[in-house]
Amino acid sequence: MHSISGRTADEVWRAAAALAVKSELPIQSSRVGDTLEVLHLGLHIEDPSQRWVVSRTPPINPAFALIEVFWIVAGRKDAAFPTFWNRTLSRYCGTSTDLHGAYGDRLRKHFGVDQLDRVYRTLCNSPDSRQCVLQFWDPAVDLPNADGSPAAADIPCNVAAFPKIRNGKLEWMQVIRSNDIFRGMPYNFVQFTSIQEMLSGWLGVAPGGYHQVSDSLHVYASDFEAVRSGLNRVEAPPNTDSFALDRPTWDLVLPQAVERLEHLARHGLSRPEFEACAFRNDLPMAYENAILVAAADSARRRGWHDLAAGSIDRCTNALLVQLWSRWRIRWAKKEEQSRFV
Repeated sequence: MHSISGRTADEVWRAAAALAVKSELPIQSSRVGDTLEVLHLGLHIEDPSQRWVVSRTPPINPAFALIEVFWIVAGRKDAAFPTFWNRTLSRYCGTSTDLHGAYGDRLRKHFGVDQLDRVYRTLCNSPDSRQCVLQFWDPAVDLPNADGSPAAADIPCNVAAFPKIRNGKLEWMQVIRSNDIFRGMPYNFVQFTSIQEMLSGWLGVAPGGYHQVSDSLHVYASDFEAVRSGLNRVEAPPNTDSFALDRPTWDLVLPQAVERLEHLARHGLSRPEFEACAFRNDLPMAYENAILVAAADSARRRGWHDLAAGSIDRCTNALLVQLWSRWRIRWAKKEEQSRFV
């Protein structure tokens, strides 16, 4: 079993990417293409607040990454909300109105129990507990059919998480059955370290390490060169935002943040409505910065480039500004190239 440890998500991702593309690995076929695969990889991010993979080239979409966090913790499974920020989502998750394996629904509704709430209450009353498991995988609906075909287009890649308080910090272990190093891992880091940080805020403890077991870490042959190009480190400022809030405050803040994000994705939104929503500035800084990044991408998609710039200019997190800038440049180049096709 391979093991990788580093202070930041970017450091860990680059080491995992190097392992995947530099090793002499056999080709492993899959239903959507050939892959190079590393089995049973253990990962450790020492400082989960540094959750962003900045070296991946082309860069990830920071707006979509943040939208997924809010979509998950809100317990949602509707496809329309995240699809506004990622038009290609249906390629990987199918075309259903609701996503079969949506992590938020699995965490907060699917099994008939709000797992996040139960774990919070358990760890408040029994901080040494070893019995807290956040379950995503449901064998009744997720195991393949008898003929080997998938039960649905959107089968959860994440199987379970194990939060524990040790030495006054919330340690997190994430178990993933299938982990695409290029398209999945950078977003998984953002998703689950953010949830770790939120739960630590509820509990009034600091986040500990983020640990992950990727049972099948793989890179598709079509992404091999892109992964190789991301091995060189991209210099970036540290992440300065924290989603940690006490539970009563979080319960007030989250619905307001989600409502504003939904508004930014609304069809027919006018410029004055956009400005009133994006620039309201009435939530804690980390939540405002997330909304501003989403707003910048919402404005870009509508062709309102002045409002996109105005949104990101208000963001106080230099790392998010850099991530957005790299994403914007990527799409500006694509738009420029499309004019000559």
